[in-house]
Amino acid sequence: MRSFQHASPPLRVFQGPDSLRFLGRELERLGCRRAVVMCGRSLQREAAMLNEVLAAMTERCAGVFAGVKAHSPVPAVEEAARELRRLEADAVVAIGGGSAVVTARAASILLAEPGDLVSLATSVDEQGRLRSPKLLAPKIPQLVIPTTPNTAVVRAGSAVFDPAAGERRALFDPKTRAQAIFIHPDFAASAPRDLVVASALNTFAFTLEGLLSPTADPIADGLLMHGLRLTARHLPDLALAEDAATRCDLMLAAVISGQGTNATGAGIITTLGHVVGARHAVENGIANAIVLPHALRFNGEAAWPGLRKAADALGFEVPDGAPPVEPVIAGIARILAPLGLPQRLRDVGVPRDALPEMAKLGMADWFLRGNPRPVRDPAELRQVLEEAW
Repeated sequence: MRSFQHASPPLRVFQGPDSLRFLGRELERLGCRRAVVMCGRSLQREAAMLNEVLAAMTERCAGVFAGVKAHSPVPAVEEAARELRRLEADAVVAIGGGSAVVTARAASILLAEPGDLVSLATSVDEQGRLRSPKLLAPKIPQLVIPTTPNTAVVRAGSAVFDPAAGERRALFDPKTRAQAIFIHPDFAASAPRDLVVASALNTFAFTLEGLLSPTADPIADGLLMHGLRLTARHLPDLALAEDAATRCDLMLAAVISGQGTNATGAGIITTLGHVVGARHAVENGIANAIVLPHALRFNGEAAWPGLRKAADALGFEVPDGAPPVEPVIAGIARILAPLGLPQRLRDVGVPRDALPEMAKLGMADWFLRGNPRPVRDPAELRQVLEEAW
């Protein structure tokens, strides 16, 4: 019998056209009277939707910060933290995709902790080990109204992009996990189709890697297998329809998968998606889909147990005793085919001479620790990038 520990952080999920009527009640339950809304400028222009949120918050809204930017660049996060401080915020309501959620969390860390962002982020020590400082200060509650199906809504890590250094900075604090999530059909229908597809692809890849993780446990497996099944069921629908119900189902799948990956982490698909996305303006989910088959082949036999779980969840036929890698890759290709995705990194504008530097940067990504096959040298990441190029 294998020993394991599985923690389930408290979370309240509200779905439906009436979900926002619970927003004010949740703020009251948390004792918050000066909540700040965080969103991008595109949502700020959707006056009716934003006004619906503000009305639900009643007198508990202290202001709106509409400076969220894609990939959560450090300057935007620092500006958000200054606004939280100026408004004396006691909660954040993040509206949008992964960038809004991450910006809200990271800004809340900067608001509470002494030191700058670099000193608070995960770093690599002299032995090449990743170290995350303990962020002990209390954090203001996070509430989320998602517009895309992303697992960031339930995670504790916040990866922001440092344009000065050209790399991502990872902040980790379990106290910044969402207290409540509100899945509303109008907000689900508001995001551009391409952004929803990319976000759902990111959820699909992250969920798959959770199943491959050597730290998976039976509870996480149950969440991940169902999350993978739901995402795979609805992803192809986005090639044919853009209805709010499909998008809400994908958001629920992201919540379920995110809760599973809280116990498992991820691997090189997520790691390479981060470096490609941040440096070459490619959505993480698109980069994930491109590198996915090559990463699965790289992991080889080390990933067999997880690939068999994925095959069971997705209904793929794998003969007894046969290697599951190629059947799973072929099955995933069939699922994604209706979306008409780019197949190579060169197709999304990544130059070949950028691959060595991206491989080096990937070695500092926290998620690399969860890969089923240990990655000890940048040359191994470069191999996968070369095959994907």
